Amino acid sequence: MKNRLLYIVAMIATGIMAFSICASAQEKGKVVTLTTAEFKAKVCNIDAEGFKYLGKKPAIVDFYADWCGPCRAIAPTLEELAKEYGDKIVIYKVNIDKSRELAVAFDISSIPAIMYIPVKGEPKMTLGSRSKDKFKKEIEAYLLK
Repeated sequence: MKNRLLYIVAMIATGIMAFSICASAQEKGKVVTLTTAEFKAKVCNIDAEGFKYLGKKPAIVDFYADWCGPCRAIAPTLEELAKEYGDKIVIYKVNIDKSRELAVAFDISSIPAIMYIPVKGEPKMTLGSRSKDKFKKEIEAYLLK
């Protein structure tokens, strides 16, 4: 009985560690799509007063919709940037049709809306499609200065 209980505890601990390793590897070099709940846990709890970034690395949040042509156009660029910047920044995507609460909270009325979030300081929101070079300039200016 004791051995069986120890075995179960060991399996649970192994599963938690494996999930943790996979989750951090998933964010390294990839664009991560967030739900509202995940955004509140990883980026900012919008229910709290004021904006307080919860991450450890600077981040970009792409507020998009599947039907938006310019949003689809910048998606490959964001994937390339996630690979290029790897450990330096995190790039998230939030579908405004599935996360209406976030769209309302950040007053998003036009997409793509790109939020640059430094580790310390206030986020900066920009609107519209942009080239990879423009993204790089904004990343350097807003996140990695």
